[in-house]
Amino acid sequence: MSSGVGFESMVDSVFLDVIRVVPQLLLVVLVVIVAVLIGKDILNGMRRPFLKPDQWQALPLTEVKKTTHNTRLFRFALPHVDQQLGLPAGQHITLKVTGPHGDEILRPYTPVSDISQRGTVDFLIKVYPEGRMSQALDALAVGDKVLFKGPKGRFVYKPDTWNAIGMLAGGTGITPMYQLLQKILKDPNDTTEISLIFGNVTEDDILLQKELEEMASKHKRFKVFHVLNNPPAQWTGGVGFISESMIREHFPAPAADVLILRCGPLPMMKAMETHLDRLGYTREVQFQF
Repeated sequence: MSSGVGFESMVDSVFLDVIRVVPQLLLVVLVVIVAVLIGKDILNGMRRPFLKPDQWQALPLTEVKKTTHNTRLFRFALPHVDQQLGLPAGQHITLKVTGPHGDEILRPYTPVSDISQRGTVDFLIKVYPEGRMSQALDALAVGDKVLFKGPKGRFVYKPDTWNAIGMLAGGTGITPMYQLLQKILKDPNDTTEISLIFGNVTEDDILLQKELEEMASKHKRFKVFHVLNNPPAQWTGGVGFISESMIREHFPAPAADVLILRCGPLPMMKAMETHLDRLGYTREVQFQF
């Protein structure tokens, strides 16, 4: 009889221990599940591209670097260090800031940072004396925020769609070209040949000159020809404005598999359109950013 009672007591004791332990186990399991879900959300947030085409989002300015006498490199931090911007090559973003009188200022810009760059995004912007947006950006302090929305643009690049690409750029019109160059040249499977004619006023005005020369030196399928209105002594590039003869000499001949891209000041673009038409490049193979 006593042995039966002892057995029952032992069972009761074990049962009570189980009752006491189960809530603790459930709590541990619950904590683990919550941690996994939170971690998953964080990782998804880092992997999800930043840009939203229909929503303004703010980014803080983290660095400003003077690159030429009137050009600055503005770097903004993305929400996560492992996050990408989410901008297709050849497209742009709209930036919005508040002006000195409380007015909203909007302008489209193309980043010069590689589209695969994580954690930050860089813009190369020329500061004009009468430029409302560039002056507002130049007045920002590190930590100030700017609103972003995008991507925007009609151009979509697909590797090996074109046998060759000719690029005509003037001034800050180099930015979409540079972004596209980075994408094409770092892809070993993309065999597209590229020729760039880049027009500026003086040598000091040439944006990304070092980077472009390094690209041309490293990649035989990329060639760049600089044209200056006011060249220095011993200048070996083009002089004056980009002409039909320059395009004929440095660009691939007109063909259905040759794409011509252009970006720059409006008067220059109108002149380039006329040159291209006369040289036989059809409107179907011309695209203006």
